[in-house]
Amino acid sequence: MDAREMKKKAAEAALSHVEDGMRLGIGTGSTAEEFVRLLAERVADGLQVQGVPTSERTARLCLELGIPLRSLGELPELDLTIDGADEVDPQLRLIKGGGGALLREKIVAAASARMIVIADETKVVETLGSFPLPIEVNPFGLTATRIAVERVASRLGLSGQITLRQSGEDVFTTDGGHHILDASFGRIPDAEALAGKLYLIPGVVEHGLFINLASFAIIAGDTGARTIKAQ
Repeated sequence: MDAREMKKKAAEAALSHVEDGMRLGIGTGSTAEEFVRLLAERVADGLQVQGVPTSERTARLCLELGIPLRSLGELPELDLTIDGADEVDPQLRLIKGGGGALLREKIVAAASARMIVIADETKVVETLGSFPLPIEVNPFGLTATRIAVERVASRLGLSGQITLRQSGEDVFTTDGGHHILDASFGRIPDAEALAGKLYLIPGVVEHGLFINLASFAIIAGDTGARTIKAQ
């Protein structure tokens, strides 16, 4: 089974949790897009849902495929969010933001009664950090913010390159008009401590550590899909 087939398997399993009439948060990224395509088929067959997309990219795909959308302002409380992840650990802590939508993804997840993570086996890790941690920052004071992030990391025993994300020859800009620092720490033994310290830096808008947000994860591999619940 190739990577796309595994993503589709996870998306199919998640779709079984979607019920008629749901207010649904819809994630961003390649695995979430497989879910969107499957959801569109169900909508075409008569499933009634109202979707809140976590990015402009997801919104465009949903509209193209005929999935009804609302804003989070119109639907501030959601029944379920289904989204991917860049890393998942045994406690269901996540790293997200590889697609650049971490702020909206976290807002939508927090507004939902449940969040289901869909991913393939390559995203499951014992300790977070192999995937560079995205940190969304305000463009104003960018250098000062980067230095503050480096100092926080150092105090927690973390090291590694922190780079400003590019899009071609330009600096990557999120849907909210922010930039992203990608922190290659390699290993984050205390995700909660790092999350708390990053929030104290004024220039940090949000970070890609998703803690206590996922209800469970559906992980697809060569033998099919399995469910991970927090240990």
